[in-house]
Formats: sequence, structure tokens, C-alpha cells
Amino acid sequence: MLEAGTMLLFCAVLFASVALGWSIIPALFVGVLLFMGYGLVRRCSLRAMASRAAGSVRSAGTVVVAFVLIGVLTSLWRASGTIAFIVAHSTAVIHAATVIPLSFLLCSAMSVLVGSSFASAATMGTICMSLGLSMQANPVMLGGAILAGVYVGDRCSPVSTSALLVKQLTHTNLFNTIARMLRTGAVPFVLSCVVYVAAAVVEWLCASGGSGFGAASAAATAGSAGSARAAVSTNASSITDIGGLFSSAFDLHWLTLVPALLVIVLALLRVDVRLLMLASIAASVAVCVGVQHMEWAELLRLLIFGYHAQNPQVAALLDGGGILSMLTVMATVCISSAYAGIFAETRMLARLQQVIEMLGHRIGACGATMITATCAAALACNQTLTIMLTHQLCGGLYGDDESERSAQAIDLEDSAVVIAPLIPWSIAGAVPLATINAPTLSLAAATFLYLLPLSRMLASAVRRRSGFRTRHRSQNQNPGLAIPHRPKPMLHMFAHGFHPKSGD
Repeated sequence: MLEAGTMLLFCAVLFASVALGWSIIPALFVGVLLFMGYGLVRRCSLRAMASRAAGSVRSAGTVVVAFVLIGVLTSLWRASGTIAFIVAHSTAVIHAATVIPLSFLLCSAMSVLVGSSFASAATMGTICMSLGLSMQANPVMLGGAILAGVYVGDRCSPVSTSALLVKQLTHTNLFNTIARMLRTGAVPFVLSCVVYVAAAVVEWLCASGGSGFGAASAAATAGSAGSARAAVSTNASSITDIGGLFSSAFDLHWLTLVPALLVIVLALLRVDVRLLMLASIAASVAVCVGVQHMEWAELLRLLIFGYHAQNPQVAALLDGGGILSMLTVMATVCISSAYAGIFAETRMLARLQQVIEMLGHRIGACGATMITATCAAALACNQTLTIMLTHQLCGGLYGDDESERSAQAIDLEDSAVVIAPLIPWSIAGAVPLATINAPTLSLAAATFLYLLPLSRMLASAVRRRSGFRTRHRSQNQNPGLAIPHRPKPMLHMFAHGFHPKSGD
């Protein structure tokens, strides 16, 4: 019971931090103290726990370097006009009849380029929401389409922090995992497009029939959605000229698109992600100096503190990036890595890992990972900690060979990464929705985020059932090959008691 009490106390601290709007970092430090205190009660050496924790933090050094590069890259993309160019030219294709499916597609494309759900929501998401509301689109469906879109790239972009974190945890090849993510995500993505097209058709039919469904829905949430951002009002007159707004702050020359094109081309060539980002950073610096005529002192300052536009309307859309913007996620990764070392030394999660392994025997590793990720997301309140907890708890479901590590990587990407935003109190979903001023009910319309794990669980169940039938048929035809009977893990535990595995 001591394990459960310690974990519940840690979760209570996390919930309090999120509810009060505080930074999650102090709560994570409290977790370190709680888990080390548990170890001391269990007579574990403080020196041994600290050594294990330090070793785990050192192993996270590679991904921390990548996060620094991402902070620099996103800042330069803002300052060079790359994001402004993409947004200005993309939103020109949005029309009233297609605003919901196009918002999903445009936010998906933006998130694949920048690798960040928060940055995508603050730029493309905000403008799509404002344009959609001005066109009387249903704010629930529109918000769901945007939320789902910004997590498409957060999951599978080569410059995504979550994808890089999963790569580091599972020691897998990033581009191989991305290729598998494209395959597992294809059907949910197409189905999501179908849902959003159907929603657009229904709204168009209702509007043309005079029922005013779209207008009524928009009016019902006008109090919360009407003040979407200071930069972009829901009044159509203030948002129709996005190109003019960005043209006043940037020279939208076609060269501003080069840094983004480099990421796409080098990713297709499977260039190491750090070299990929360095190449895009170099191109962005050249654009900032040569096209935007930025001073070197200003350029160096924005690398650390991020981009800050002088125009308040542009600032509300594009401000951000920089190394300092990544401190929270870097601290979260480092502290959570320390947890892994403490857990390994104290074996605090041994009983829970045993239960998850038994669950994996019954429903498969994929299904057990999905369930674990859902519970971890509800407790962790953020995506990064959800990924790391799920990886830690489900480690026993997978072997150490390359194929097993790859299987765990894709299961993490299709569970922890996309389930975390669906938890109403998690910052993974709450922050993007608050950024675009969409109602919380939009979580129900973020179809891609739950179609993906559901489709994976369904496919896993079908494979297990097919495999069982094949084995059963083989045993009937060849009785000598029958697998010896083994007691079911759950019954075996109750019959013989719980015995944690020895070692680490």
C-alpha cells in the first residue's frame, strides 16, 4: 500500500499544479523527493538512488540537445517569415463550405513542418478558428478538427519533441518509426477527413435549408469563442487580409519557404535529424539577414529569448520559440528520466509492471500499452510524462531485439502521444483549445486522436484471434506439436503469491 499511497500523493500534487495554473516543474521535483523518501523507507541507499537517477538523466542528454535545436529552429522560422508565408498562402484557400476539413488538413501540414502542437495551434489553428467562426462554422467541430490536426505532426514530424523522445527511450531509428506511423495512421487520417467533410456538408445543407444550425451553434458559444485572440477577431473584416497583415511585418519572398523545404527534402533522404535541423537553421539565418534585413545582435537575441514582433497583431500569432521556450520540456524530460533511475533502484513499480504484463498476456502488448497510456495520461496531466511513464511501465511487454523495440516505439506513438490531448484536464489538450478559444466539447470532435488507438487495438485483436485459430488448427493436425499447458498468470499469482523479479 505504500507504493499506492506515494503515487497518489504525487498525482495529487500534479493535479493541484495544473488546476492552479502553476508550472509543473516544482511538482515534478516534489515527486523526486517523494520517490526517494519511499526508497529510504524501503531501506534503499540514498547514494545508490542518486547514482541511478544521475545516470538516467545523463542518458537523456542526446534528446535535450535536439530540443535546444528545435527551440532555435522554431524561433528562426518565425523571424524569417517562413511560418508567415505558409499561413498567408494556405488560408487563402479556405471557404465557408470547406472550412472544417481544410482546417484539419492545414493544421496537420503546419504541425508536420514545425513539429509542435502548441505552435501550430497558435498560428494556423488560431486563424482557421477565427475564419471558421466568421463563416458561421460549428465551433465544436471546428475546434476538434484543429486539435486533431495539430497532433498529426506532433506525432510523426521529424522535428517533433515527442517523436524524438520516443526515439531516445526505445533506441530506434526515427525515420523507420515515422514510416510505420504513416502506415498505421493512414486509415484514421482518411476517416477523419471523411467525418469533417460530412460535417461540412451537413452544415451547408442546414444553412441552405434555413435552419441556421451553423449560425446558431456559433452564436451559442460566442461568449467564449468571440474573443479568440487579440490579434484576430471573429469579425470578418479584421481577419480576411492575413496576407496584408504579415506583409506589413515581413518580406514574403519565396525564399522564406526554403528552410521548410529543406526539412522536407532532407527528411525524405533520411538525413540525421540533428543535421537536418542545423541545415534548416543555417538557411533561416541566411533568410533573416538577406531577405528580412535583420541585425546580427537581434538575431542572436531571438535565438535565446524567441521571436517578438513589434506589431501586436502579428505578435499574438507568431511570438515564441527560442531556447528558453524549451526549458520546461527539457526539465520535464530530465526529471522524469531521474524517476526511471529511482524506480529501477527501489523497484517501486514492480507490482504494477507485473499486473501490466499479465494484462499483456491476455489482450496483447498493444492493448495493454493503450490502457496503460490512458491511465498514465489521466494521472500525469501532460504528454511528456505520459510517454515516459508508459514506456517505463510497459517495458516488460517487449523484448530487447530491434523488432521488439520498434514495436514498442510505434505503440507509444499511437497511444501515449495522441491519448494525452484527449484528457480534459491535461495541458496537452487544454492549452491548444485555450489558444484557439474552442469549447472543451471539441475533444469529442478530435476524431483522429481516438480513431488511431481504437484502430490499433482492433487490428491487434484481429491478429491475435487469427493467430490463435492458426495455432489451434496446427495443433489439431499435429498433436505432437501442441504447446504444453501453462497456468494462467493471474491464477498462478494468487495460487503461489507475488514474487517480484530479481535484479533490475
